[in-house]
Amino acid sequence: MTVLETLISSKTRIKLLLKLFLNPTNSAYLRGLAEDFGESTNAVRLELNKFEEAGLLIASSQGNKKFYQANKQHPLFKDINSIVLKYVGIDRIIENIINRLGNLEKLILSGDYAAGIDSGVVDLIFVGDIDKKYLLNVIEKTEKLIGKKLRYIHYERFDWEHRSKEAASKELLLWEKGGLE
Repeated sequence: MTVLETLISSKTRIKLLLKLFLNPTNSAYLRGLAEDFGESTNAVRLELNKFEEAGLLIASSQGNKKFYQANKQHPLFKDINSIVLKYVGIDRIIENIINRLGNLEKLILSGDYAAGIDSGVVDLIFVGDIDKKYLLNVIEKTEKLIGKKLRYIHYERFDWEHRSKEAASKELLLWEKGGLE
């Protein structure tokens, strides 16, 4: 059992935190969340109502569906986002990789975790001229440290700029040279 699971006993609440606070661009509606989580709509509704009442979520209507998204203006948003990143282990990935990897330009989270789904596999995209031998070594160590499998794709800058943009909706920029350092 992790520290987050000890502090927050509701598994539904943890799933909501991952879904909506790991990648704040994610939005979701009640039935979709219930289906994703394998939970009843009532269990999910209770947690959504608590988050919304606390001001942590913003709700908007689209047709007959009510969509929820993390309130990035809430005073605790950055803290909650940081806790969720630590839960997933992304803070350690960044800490262990960035400084000694070479000329890394961007580090991007993609796949399930970028969509807020805890699958146990962290998909990363590295952009830049990097030391692949070092990357393989540090990935193996980091997997043991965070207890999750890491998969990665590497792009040189030119290839990144000319790739298909279809997957971009399931991506979250974690670090950018000169930007998020």
